[in-house]
Amino acid sequence: MSPSELQRQLEGLYGVPLGYDVQDFLITDQALATQLDTSDNARHTPEKLLVSQDDDGLDIALYLDQEVVDRLRAHNPLKRLHDGNLEAFLLALEGVSHFVYLAWNAGQGKGVTLLELEMQAEVDKYVLSALLLRAQRERQLSPRLHARLFDGAAFDDALSGEERERYQDANRYAGRYCRQLERRFGRDYAGRAPLAELRRFYRLPQGDKIRRIDRAAL
Repeated sequence: MSPSELQRQLEGLYGVPLGYDVQDFLITDQALATQLDTSDNARHTPEKLLVSQDDDGLDIALYLDQEVVDRLRAHNPLKRLHDGNLEAFLLALEGVSHFVYLAWNAGQGKGVTLLELEMQAEVDKYVLSALLLRAQRERQLSPRLHARLFDGAAFDDALSGEERERYQDANRYAGRYCRQLERRFGRDYAGRAPLAELRRFYRLPQGDKIRRIDRAAL
């Protein structure tokens, strides 16, 4: 499986064709990723979206560790998602999710926040994993999916206080939203009603996403 295949999965799910191929923005060289990372708290991670913005627009690169790319090629999650390739799948999906969400919103003339990117990526990881597991009739991992993604999530000790809070908020809100999806639709998100809900949520700005989650919890 390639990052491009993940991009097509997300584009089809949300109805957001980009006209770009993430493969053209992909780098696997850690030294180059370090050189391009100008964030305040730069750290080595196996996945990161690198963004630079100026008056002429956005420059984007997606870094994925070569080991992640190799594992996905050798053990294709689109054919069988299991405990052995789940971590690599989620890492790659997080990066591709960031790329698609940022690029699509930029094409619509809309800005996004870091919290939006992280929250949507968490939702994408849950929904796409659930869809694959259902299609593959995987009965072992599927019931544990929500707990595995959202319960007791661990965060990098190198995160700043602000970064940790953002990741915690993204995990919490996405976990609540995905639990709400489960209650409404079970784990089948391919039907017309769940697809309409997912596409509607995808297009909401951050504040409306959070308000929607909070209202549904009441």
